[in-house]
Amino acid sequence: MKQSNQNRRAFTAVELLVVIAILVVFGTLLVPTFAHDNRNQAMAIRCLDNHSQLIKAWLMYATDSGDYVANNYTIPGIESSISKWKTSGVSDAWAPNIMTFGVQGVEPMSTTNSALAQAGVLVPYHQRKIEIYHCPADNFLSAIQKAAGWRYRLRSVSMNSNWGRTDPSEPKNGASPNSWGYGFPFRQWHRISEVRKPAERYVFVDEHANSINDGFFVVNWAGGGGEYPATSAGGFWGDVPGFYHNNATPFGFSDGHTEMKRWLSRAIPVRAGGFFITGRADIRDQQWYVRHVADRL
Repeated sequence: MKQSNQNRRAFTAVELLVVIAILVVFGTLLVPTFAHDNRNQAMAIRCLDNHSQLIKAWLMYATDSGDYVANNYTIPGIESSISKWKTSGVSDAWAPNIMTFGVQGVEPMSTTNSALAQAGVLVPYHQRKIEIYHCPADNFLSAIQKAAGWRYRLRSVSMNSNWGRTDPSEPKNGASPNSWGYGFPFRQWHRISEVRKPAERYVFVDEHANSINDGFFVVNWAGGGGEYPATSAGGFWGDVPGFYHNNATPFGFSDGHTEMKRWLSRAIPVRAGGFFITGRADIRDQQWYVRHVADRL
């Protein structure tokens, strides 16, 4: 028996209602995903903009300092800079703080001390906005820091170890022309004019929450006297980049441009308790990194 046109229309209407109901369910499921993706994208854009402001400040500082770049101290130098600030209110480091997951002592004090952060030598060149040192996706605190009422650590950014003086005891031109992190035949740059390929040599990078302490970023997989430092098939990260933006990390380069590098290496999870965590670095990531980190003498 043939169905009437009326019955056929009613069945089609029911099907339409079912389809609409399914779409509503899918929409309800997908909206949080899209919102999450939009938040992540917004944080990545903000983070890259922070690096843009920071690299411009770094360049302006050098222009006002006879082409000499900001001091890039390791932990002993930063501790000396903190002591200097306590007595004089002046710091001579670009990053006068040391990130930790503790709450007691000089280093933890510097982790969230905004007055100390304001003493960094680059601060006058970016309108004193110290929030640009912090990635909006980096809100990692230890349990004891949360219990102490801390909201976040002030800095997520570190500087390529090949830039600047590494200790206050060094003369203006540095203690040695050799790279602190890679040694001969690679250069430690003290003036911007010393870098041969500024568009290919990075200055700033976001560092992993379990790796960051001083403002000094160094990864050395192997020796080598070629055009670039050598890589290693079994190489692990030394200092570790932040993987906060869908496995990508922002970089600021010495010509003033910024870019987001997406890694092929597996992202390393953050354990907010003070443990240093490393992991294997994909050889292709190593090759990209060493092409952007150093010049031969």
